[in-house]
Amino acid sequence: MAANLWRTFSATIWIITLVSSSRTRIYPPNEVTLLDTRTVPGELKWAASPSEGGWEEVSIMDEKNIPIRTYQVCNVLEPNQNNWLRTDWIPRSGAQRVYVEVKFTLRDCNSLPGVTGTCKETFNLYYHESNEDRESYIKESSFIKVDTVAADESFTQVDVGDRIMKLNTEVRDVKVTTRKGFYLAFQDVGACIALVSVRVFYKTCPLTIRNLATFPDTVTGADTSSLVEVRGSCVNQSEEREEPKMYCGADGEWLVPIGGCLCNPGYEEKGGACKACPAGFYKAKSSDAGCTKCPPHSHSLREGATVCDCHSGFFRADTDPPSMACTQPPSAPQQLISVVNETSVVLEWAPPRRLGGRSDTSYSVECLICQTSSHSQLCLPCGSDVLFSPSQTGLKATRVVVSELRAHTHYTFIVHARNGVSQASGAGAAQSVSVSITTNQAAPSPVTSIQATDVTRHSLSLLWQQPDRPNGVILEYEVKFYEKDQRERSYRIMRTFSRSVDVTGLNPLTVYVFHVRARTAAGYGEFSAPFEFSTNSDPFPLIGEGVNSAFLLLSVSGVGILLLISAAVFIISRRRSKYSKTKQDSEEEKHLNPGVKIYVDPFTYEDPDQAIHEFAKEIDVSSIHIEKVIGMGEFGEVCSGRLRVQGKREIYVAIKSLKAGYSDKQRRDFLSEASIMGQFDHPNIIRLEGVVTRCKPLMIITEYMENGSLDAFLRKHDGQFTVIQLVGMLRGIASGMKYLSDMSYVHRDLAARNILVNSNLVCKVSDFGLSRVLEDDPEAAYTTRATGTYLSPGGKIPIRWTAPEAIAYRKFTTASDVWSYGIVMWEVVSYGERPYWDMNNQDVIKAIEEGYRLPAPMDCPVVLHQLMLDCWERERADRPTFSQILNMLDKLIRNPGTLRRTGGDSHSVCVSVVPEVCVSEWSVCEWLQSIGLERYRDTLAAAGYTSLDSLLALTHQEMDRLGIITPSHQDILIASVQQEMLSQMQHMQCSMVPV
Repeated sequence: MAANLWRTFSATIWIITLVSSSRTRIYPPNEVTLLDTRTVPGELKWAASPSEGGWEEVSIMDEKNIPIRTYQVCNVLEPNQNNWLRTDWIPRSGAQRVYVEVKFTLRDCNSLPGVTGTCKETFNLYYHESNEDRESYIKESSFIKVDTVAADESFTQVDVGDRIMKLNTEVRDVKVTTRKGFYLAFQDVGACIALVSVRVFYKTCPLTIRNLATFPDTVTGADTSSLVEVRGSCVNQSEEREEPKMYCGADGEWLVPIGGCLCNPGYEEKGGACKACPAGFYKAKSSDAGCTKCPPHSHSLREGATVCDCHSGFFRADTDPPSMACTQPPSAPQQLISVVNETSVVLEWAPPRRLGGRSDTSYSVECLICQTSSHSQLCLPCGSDVLFSPSQTGLKATRVVVSELRAHTHYTFIVHARNGVSQASGAGAAQSVSVSITTNQAAPSPVTSIQATDVTRHSLSLLWQQPDRPNGVILEYEVKFYEKDQRERSYRIMRTFSRSVDVTGLNPLTVYVFHVRARTAAGYGEFSAPFEFSTNSDPFPLIGEGVNSAFLLLSVSGVGILLLISAAVFIISRRRSKYSKTKQDSEEEKHLNPGVKIYVDPFTYEDPDQAIHEFAKEIDVSSIHIEKVIGMGEFGEVCSGRLRVQGKREIYVAIKSLKAGYSDKQRRDFLSEASIMGQFDHPNIIRLEGVVTRCKPLMIITEYMENGSLDAFLRKHDGQFTVIQLVGMLRGIASGMKYLSDMSYVHRDLAARNILVNSNLVCKVSDFGLSRVLEDDPEAAYTTRATGTYLSPGGKIPIRWTAPEAIAYRKFTTASDVWSYGIVMWEVVSYGERPYWDMNNQDVIKAIEEGYRLPAPMDCPVVLHQLMLDCWERERADRPTFSQILNMLDKLIRNPGTLRRTGGDSHSVCVSVVPEVCVSEWSVCEWLQSIGLERYRDTLAAAGYTSLDSLLALTHQEMDRLGIITPSHQDILIASVQQEMLSQMQHMQCSMVPV
């Protein structure tokens, strides 16, 4: 019966195989075949166990009468079958994951009579890795099972005319990475089956050229999800623009390329290769699009030119781009005209007739003093005292005024015309035109120095020097003077032939203003600058500059009185000014300041595109160069790269992209973060560079923060920073939050994980408005949206960082952000430790309601923990503002000694400082306990406040300095100490103890 079954089964195999073989299959180019039984000539001769009665190798003919070797087995009548068939050793050829394609037919057990319980409809596939072909027999224990293979279709009849049945094709993948090759084994456990063909192959990403970079044939990775990074090599005559990279996927497909190459100068891209520019064309830079025809007056005689050579007589300046036409120097200026005015001359000329094809023509004026003798003419350059207006060189206008010349002197002026190629080799000398003039007689220059001597009540003597340029013989000097208060309304004139004069008839103790000018045959020169001198109250002259002692005493006394008045005004104003301690005052001040910018909620816009275009800059996607993937965000990949905007330097940026298949809500939420960030401009707020919305994928471009999130950064560098550095980080965060609060923006999710750190340890507030779904972490719930004042009823909040009123009533304000800032302070000082440790959210809420607050971290300065406790006040109005926090941190940075005292230095018990005879008095510690402000015990003790009477000297300003900045606490301290001292005076039962 078994023989009959096998004969009918073999016939069916032939029929099915013939039908299947009539379709010729072309394998994909990214599949490399290691074994294909249909192409093996002759017998396969695989190892079978048992050698007889199990798997049997048979031959059948395909439609082209080519024999095909197959294996079959059909021991369905006998129970407990264990028939093994092992292939020959297969070298893996560098493959890390191979695929086994098995084509087989299998008989339906229900169609076989009398085989109940012994017939199977599956077989097992195994593999074994080995470095070489040494296995001569099957060792079952050394094989690893791949899978149990079942048929999709089985057959129940063996009618020779039935050609409807199809082969079963199953593919399994196997990871092979430890040996040079491997064996495959097929185990039959009682099925009626025929292996028609077995093909073993692996996948590669085929050789390709992308962006002028060649990427070689690359074997895929060992894991189905692995990506193999491949660095490309530039094609011939090209250079790297950015490092060319692609990733080979497990399916043998190349992913999107990064970077690429550019054709070298002189070459352009054609058909994925770089071809030389033909004669008459050039390409100057790799970044140029392609070869360009030579500009006018230039040529290239060879292929691959990077610049075109100028024709004879034409030139190119060093600063001229290769795309500019070759040009010539200008011709000489035309129609030079001179107009002499005493010792100055105005020169005017017309532009050259030929500018040489350029627009950068400039002029320079050369000045020569020429003396003519009977035999020759000697010309020397003018001195440096000659003035040219507007300039002597680099002139764009065709007019210049030359002044400060000598009188009665012969000058020659030469005007040169130049442009960008005038200095080029072979261009020749600059073209010029000249004119000669003789200056006229001129008045003398002003007197520059006047001195006063022999000062008395009614007279003084004046002395001065001759003018620097007398321009002839000085005939006389004229002195003009008047009382300073008269402002030249009434003045007197004195004339003298010498350089001195005695001025009499003056009023005592009066300031006079004096001017002196000289006269030559050409007339008077200009008056000198004003010189002021005062007469004396003493009838006798003073030694020196004629300063009267009484006048000096009066002046000094007046100055002293002014200083005293100024000091008094300053002290009174300081005492009258009182710093406002309430939030209402700070809010009122903000509204009165017209310069404060107010945040606009982008979710109030019906069209989200209107908000994004109003607050964010659109960036051309070609300016963005992605370098690598640095993480996965909620909406898509987060990459790092570079941004190149024309006219600005290249910067590193972070790029968030919106993955394909997004909904309208996801798009709105994604763009809302950019609409929010685009309104902020502060060094401690993450900066938005722009967005990409006009093509896909949508992108948000921000500045790149090298050190990532603050919590992870602190955990990585545990204990490596000084206290001042930590306070500096906190100061930056407080500065950013003050800016946000001034704009009326409530963050709602302030935490160390949402603070980013750059390479200079500058901390910047981030995470504005992105939706989050953290269902995998029930211990950390987040808000669904960080805009607006109230959350939706279903919104989640970060319990460990949120103020009690925000948890209970969803009331989010700047004061609730201050609470969160206190938690951030604790995270920073503890180097990223989790707030409230392993407590669950409900326990945290209960503990806070019962008054529990986080203790000071190890080595935490007392003043910092005190500031944390201030931020965690139950009442919102009692918490400090961000402005007060910022001022406090600035004081700590300026006075680092206040940070030395840590919690380990303080005492946990109250020590009375009151004499034993006065038992009715309290110690400062006990008194602070009675009013609920024991937290300030160490702060006051360190400042020397050790008794109640010493506390009477406390002022608001003093408490600001000590770090007691909560307004209500300041008021309680001042009022309570006054009330306590009054009570002790009225009810004291002991003798007074002198202080």
